Amino acid sequence: MLYHVSIFGSDDACGSAEAPFRTINRAAGIALPGDTVRVHGGVYREWVDPQNGGGGEDSRIVYEAAPGEHPIIKGSEIVTDWEHVEGSVYKKSVPNSLFGSFNPFLIRLAGDWLQRPDEYEIHLGDVYIDGKSAYEATDMDALRSPKVRESWFMHPLTPTTEYLLHPEDSVYQWRAELVGDNTVIYVNFFDKDPSSVTVEISVRESCFFPSKLGINYVTVKGFEMAHAATQLAPPTAEQRGMIGPNWAKGWIIEDNILHDSKCNAVSLGKEASTGNNYAWRFGRKSGHCHQLEAVFSGLRAGWSRDNIGSHIVRNNEIYDCGQTGIVGHMGCAFSRIEHNHIYSIGVKHEFMASEMAGIKFHAPIDVVIENNNIHNCTLGTWLDWQVQGTRITRNLYYANDRDFHIEVTHGPCTVDNNLFLSDFAMDNQAQGTAFVHNLFVGAVRRRREMTRVTPYHLPHSTEVAGAV
Repeated sequence: MLYHVSIFGSDDACGSAEAPFRTINRAAGIALPGDTVRVHGGVYREWVDPQNGGGGEDSRIVYEAAPGEHPIIKGSEIVTDWEHVEGSVYKKSVPNSLFGSFNPFLIRLAGDWLQRPDEYEIHLGDVYIDGKSAYEATDMDALRSPKVRESWFMHPLTPTTEYLLHPEDSVYQWRAELVGDNTVIYVNFFDKDPSSVTVEISVRESCFFPSKLGINYVTVKGFEMAHAATQLAPPTAEQRGMIGPNWAKGWIIEDNILHDSKCNAVSLGKEASTGNNYAWRFGRKSGHCHQLEAVFSGLRAGWSRDNIGSHIVRNNEIYDCGQTGIVGHMGCAFSRIEHNHIYSIGVKHEFMASEMAGIKFHAPIDVVIENNNIHNCTLGTWLDWQVQGTRITRNLYYANDRDFHIEVTHGPCTVDNNLFLSDFAMDNQAQGTAFVHNLFVGAVRRRREMTRVTPYHLPHSTEVAGAV
């Protein structure tokens, strides 16, 4: 069955080319194995929540852009009619009913290994002015009189030097507060008239992400997605992305433009029952102890080649996300990440966490990362724990704070035929990695890590063979 979706359609229609649905979700609620959902051009402000998966490689459910058209899925809504407060500060009172049960302006960005800020809170919400993400002001005084903001990122080659954000990066700032049944958002527009610009506020956590686990064999092709209010995704937490399979098998995410997610664009990661920020929430054990527990919880939750992973993420353009372009713990196993253009990840410097990179994987068993162009990120690719049977080949890295980091893993892993062109090329904090035919232009650092016990697996399997 072929279903059509158009911004000029109706969800009461039959979904044909002549009578298309209005929302992608309408089709996502009824599409069955072998069906295709063809989405025509325009902006769709919704969270697509597929209810069914495909039956296998030969009976996928395919969501695709109509030929020659450009559908955009946004996690934001446009807001107008801003009320002047003082100077260049305006406010908008937004009814909480717009957000439903998820109000990103009231939800703190938090989780294991979040390091800064620690003296004040920032939230999952964001304000986009003509498409540019604004900064959350620390308080109303800072909103009225913003200054060039200090960042907490330390350059690995000059660790005593802190970056400063450029003044143009601090132009737009916002602040939100709960007042009765409304969320009041204050914005300093500086020299802009709010009626002359497009103002969007993030409303939804994801753009294309099933709420149910095990929605297998889905293809998503040819979309632009933006403005998701995603939460921090350490390996010990539920890892949600702007798009992702949510603990499933066999997704293909290709030919998309993915940008401006608060934290993560693509998540191939774990789900909540295998652990959800217990170190931060309870403080009883260290994060790496909970991470070890998550591996065994994942096995009990069905983590195996038969059930989880084997995804393909290819030919996507991914940029302007706060934490990662692609993230995943366990759920990324047996996958291929290829021909993606990933840049400007973690460079807004609004927060700092230990899990930030263009690609950040834990337990990428038998994963291939090939022919990606990764640049202008805080860290290009970071592979961490259980990097086994993994190959990183023919990738181009440049203009990153660091190009590559491999950490706390026993291998075997192969890194071959890559160009590492940044001033800081690599941190090697692991064993069992073969480096073959690479060009390292910048510094290479060897680091020892003897304090964390990590598991290793039977070859080409998620089954744990031991830990050391």
